Amino acid sequence: MSLVRQVLGEERAVALERTKAASGGILNMTYLALFAARYINGVAMHHGEVSRGLFPDYPVRAIANGVHAATWVTPPIASVLDNHMPEWRRDNLYLRYAVGIPVREIRDAHVTAKTTLIAEVRRRTGVELSDTAFTIGFARRATGYKRADLVFSNLERLLQMDRQIGPIQLVFGGKAHPHDEGGRTVIRRIFEAAKNLGGAVPVAYLEDFDWQLAPLLYSGVDLWLNTPRRPHEASGTSGMKAALNGVPSLSVLDGWWLEGCFDGVTGWAIGHAEIAETEQQESASLYDKLEQTILPMFYGRPTAYAEVMRSAIAVNGSFFNSQRMLSQYQANAYFQRPD
Repeated sequence: MSLVRQVLGEERAVALERTKAASGGILNMTYLALFAARYINGVAMHHGEVSRGLFPDYPVRAIANGVHAATWVTPPIASVLDNHMPEWRRDNLYLRYAVGIPVREIRDAHVTAKTTLIAEVRRRTGVELSDTAFTIGFARRATGYKRADLVFSNLERLLQMDRQIGPIQLVFGGKAHPHDEGGRTVIRRIFEAAKNLGGAVPVAYLEDFDWQLAPLLYSGVDLWLNTPRRPHEASGTSGMKAALNGVPSLSVLDGWWLEGCFDGVTGWAIGHAEIAETEQQESASLYDKLEQTILPMFYGRPTAYAEVMRSAIAVNGSFFNSQRMLSQYQANAYFQRPD
C-alpha cells in the first residue's frame, strides 16, 4: 500500500482500502477485481466450482473457453470440412455434422497433416519420425504443474508397449519462463528421458514453439496428451485446437476436459474425477489407457480410431470454439439483465 499511496495518492489509497482488498499493507488485485466486477466467471465449469471454494463470498459463474476454429483448423482437415459443410466457417455449430463425414476422408486428411509435421520435425531437430508410428503430442508453457514428463515415469513399460503393441514416438513443444526453474527442469527431464530411451522410442522437442508452428503439431499427432496436476488447470485450450483437427485427447480430468471427455468417444481420461489420486496412480492410469485401449485400437482397429477422431471434431470442435464462448458472454455477462 505504500507504493499505492506513492503512485495514486492518499485519497485514492483510502478509497481502495474501503474495498477490503487491502490487508496487512498489501493491495490484493484479485479481491479488488472481485469487488469491482459486475459479473465474475471461471473459464470452465470446474474452474468456476474451484473458484467458488476459494472465494465463497462472491457469486462465481462459469463460461467455458473456446478457440477460433478458422484459425486453428489446418488446411487438410479444412478441405474436408469445406467439401461437406462449408457453412462451418460462418457458423461453427455446423461442425456437429462432421459425424456424417466418411472416416476414410478424416484419416486421409490426417495422414497429410502428419506427413507435414514429420517433415518439419526433421528440418528443425534432425529427429527422424515414422509416418506410421503412433505419435503423441504435448505442447504447453513449460511449468511444473503441467507435468510434461509424467509420460516418462516408467520408461521400461513405455518400451514394452512399443515392442509388444506397436511403435510409439513423441513430439514436445513449449517454452519455460526464464525465471521458472521448475519449468526448465521439466524440459531437462524430457531430454534426459529421450537419451535414456536411446532412440527406441523417438522423442523430438520443438524449440521456439509459436502460433505458426503450433497448428502443425495439433493436427499432425495421433493423440494429444495433457497431464496437469489437479485442480490447477483452469481451462486449457491446446486440446480444443487438437480436437478441431480430429486429434483426440488423453487427459487428466481437469479444466475443460471434464466437459469434453466422453471416454472412448472424444478421447480418454486419465484417472477419475471423483477420486483424489497420487501422481503414481495417475501415471499408472495413463499407461493402462495406452496399453489396454488406445494403442490396440490404433494398430488393431484403425477404423474405430478414426471414428474417435471424427467424434472429436463433431462433439468437441462444435462446442469448444470462440463463437459459442462469445455468445455465452453476450447472453450471460455483457448484457445480463438484473434478476
